[in-house]
Amino acid sequence: MPTIDMKIEELEKYNGTNPKPHDFDKYWDESIEEMHRVDPNVELKETFFKCPGVECYDMYFTGVNGARVHVHHLRPANIDKKIPAILIFHGYSGYCGEWNDMLRYTQAGFAVFAMDARGQGGTSEDVGGVKGTTYSGHIIRGLSDEDPKKLLFRDIFLDTAELANIAMNMDFVDESRIYAFGGSQGGGLALACAALEPKVAKISVQYPFLCDYKRVWEMNLAKDAYAEIRLYFRQYDPAHKREDEIFTKLGYIDVQHLAPRIKAETQMMTGLMDDICPPSTQYAAYNKLNCKKSHLLYPDFGHEEITTARDTAFMYLLE
Repeated sequence: MPTIDMKIEELEKYNGTNPKPHDFDKYWDESIEEMHRVDPNVELKETFFKCPGVECYDMYFTGVNGARVHVHHLRPANIDKKIPAILIFHGYSGYCGEWNDMLRYTQAGFAVFAMDARGQGGTSEDVGGVKGTTYSGHIIRGLSDEDPKKLLFRDIFLDTAELANIAMNMDFVDESRIYAFGGSQGGGLALACAALEPKVAKISVQYPFLCDYKRVWEMNLAKDAYAEIRLYFRQYDPAHKREDEIFTKLGYIDVQHLAPRIKAETQMMTGLMDDICPPSTQYAAYNKLNCKKSHLLYPDFGHEEITTARDTAFMYLLE
């Protein structure tokens, strides 16, 4: 089977390259406790989008460090029983998406919560507050601060778990049927969500981003979505004297290290020609999953729309 990366038998044994910080579990346990102390102050506002049989709202909630996070929330009208909910996460620098694209889920009886990641293409806030500067991008935001809890993706990961909590606590949602879906960054966020909120029941992820940063750099693929890693070294550590320190700090927001926490049934989809999120980085997370899982491989696809993949994910989440 063709791949730009390792052979399949090697991928199936690969356990990642990026170091895991020694206090990783403490870091995330404390972060989750911090999240639970925040009053989300959920607000629903009517939106411009109208569709017969569907209620549509702009939702806002407060995440850690005070940011207001925006969500597109849709639900079937006239709900008379508990229904499942799906959390949808978008690709890097994108936004939560068009309202009409989510109607397939409401037609199938789901409540939908599609989140804008902080400071990206939507309207969720990036409140800043880190020491030092960043060159560009969110992977490296907070990397110059001595406190690893200033990493922006820590807060974004926590936003996904807070959203799951909010959905579960709505009186019309069946808390035992909380699902998550996303591709690229959205896939990484769906994995993070299920890791930080173990009540999430099922997830489907396509070519997840935010996995195994050092492997990306070693493959000379710190470009496109990962370009900021190389740019950070060029700007702030050109001789790589702090290489171990930097990659270890990035380990706090490396989804492969969160993967063992996931209890949700997990479907992953990987294009073996992916040179944006290389297959080995995705396997680094997949191989650490201890839950019920399945991995669908697409030999001729890279980091792109994969034929039938969205239909396959949709039917998987409906099962």
